[in-house]
Amino acid sequence: MAHQVVYPDKFAFIDQALAERSQTRRLRSLYPLYPEDAVYVLKQEQRLLNFSSNDYLGLSKHPLLIRAAQHYISQYGTGATASRLVAGTYDIHQQIEQKLAVACGREAALVFTSGFQANSTILVSLLDRQSLVLCDRLIHNSLIQGILASRATFIRYRHNDLNHLEELLKQAIDQSYSRILIVTETVFSMDGDRSNIDVLIQLAQQYNTILYLDDAHAVGVLGKNGMGLAAYHPEIDVVVGTFGKAFGSFGAFVTCSKKLRDYFINFCPGFIYTTALPPGVMGAIEAALELMPMLDQDRFQLSQNANHLCAQFQQIGYNIGASNSQIIPLYIGDEAKTLRLSQWLEEQGILAIAIRPPTVPSNTSRIRFALSSQHRSNQLDYLVHTIRSWHEH
Repeated sequence: MAHQVVYPDKFAFIDQALAERSQTRRLRSLYPLYPEDAVYVLKQEQRLLNFSSNDYLGLSKHPLLIRAAQHYISQYGTGATASRLVAGTYDIHQQIEQKLAVACGREAALVFTSGFQANSTILVSLLDRQSLVLCDRLIHNSLIQGILASRATFIRYRHNDLNHLEELLKQAIDQSYSRILIVTETVFSMDGDRSNIDVLIQLAQQYNTILYLDDAHAVGVLGKNGMGLAAYHPEIDVVVGTFGKAFGSFGAFVTCSKKLRDYFINFCPGFIYTTALPPGVMGAIEAALELMPMLDQDRFQLSQNANHLCAQFQQIGYNIGASNSQIIPLYIGDEAKTLRLSQWLEEQGILAIAIRPPTVPSNTSRIRFALSSQHRSNQLDYLVHTIRSWHEH
C-alpha cells in the first residue's frame, strides 16, 4: 500500500494573515449602503449623514448625468464589448477625449477604466529597470504599485519637502539612469494638503525629468473651470485625473502630449488589454464635463464648507494637519480610539470612516472627512456639535 503524503495546509498563510489583522484591529470588511441622495445613505435601515464620499459636487445624483447615461445606453447598448484597439473605441470615446483635452488646456487626452488601473500601468510603460523615480512619501498605493511593477529604483522624498526632492535630484542627475520621473499628487487623498505645482514644474525643467502628477482629488474641484490644479500646465508631462470623484461617475483619464498619447495606446498594458468604458458611463462623463464650467458656485460652497469645518475642528483642539481642501483628516493616532470614534459617530447618525494603517503610516490613524458642496450648514454644525460632545466626554 502506497504511503499517503500529508501536506501542510496550503492556505495556512491566509489564516495567519487574517488573524494578525484581527489582533491588530486592522481587519476590514464590506458593508452595503444605499445612497438616498447626495449626502445621506441608508445602512441597515439607519439613515446616516455621509462624510466619507468622494462625490464632492453631488453629481452622482444629478438628473443630467442620469439622463445622459440612459440616452447613451439606449443608443449604444450597455457595454463597449471590446478593448479600445479591437472594437471598443466608439465615436463617443474619441469625442470625449477631444473635449477633455480642450477643457484641460492640453494637446491630448486618453480615457482609462479606473484611476488605479491608469497609475499602476502608465508608470510601467514609462519606466524600466534603469530608471529612477523620486516620489512623495505619501503618494497613493496605485502609484506605488506601478513603480514596484516597473522594477525601477525609487526613493521617497519627505512629504511635500521640495528642498529634499531637489537634493535627491542633484545626487541623481549625474548617475547613469535611463530616465528620472518625479511622481506625486496635487491634492493628497488622505491628508487633504496640496503640492506646490509651480516649484515641481521648475524642478522638472531644471533637471530634465518627467513630471507625473495625480490630480484625482483636484479634478472637478480646483483650477480653471474646475479641471484640476494641473490643468493648463503644458509643462507637466503626464496628468492623471478621475471621473469617480467630483465628476460623480466612473473611470479615469490622462492628459499629455499627442506623442505620449500615441505611446500609451501602443505600450500601456492597462489600456491595451482591458475592455473600454461602457456607453452609459461615457454619457455620464460627457454630461459632467458639460456642467463643469457652470459649477463655480458649487465649488465656492465646497470651499466655504471646508474652511468652516477646519476652523471649528481647530477651535475644539483637534489636529487636522495642513489640510487646505475638501478632505479634512481628524488625526487621532491610536487605532482603537479612532475606531471607537467612528463607531460612536455612526451611533449618532454620521458616517465617517476610520482610516488606519496600512493605508496611512503607523500612529496616524484618523477620521477622514470628505465634504460635498451639497452639505448644508446645519449638517456641518451637527457634525461639529457631535465631535465636540465626544471630545468633552
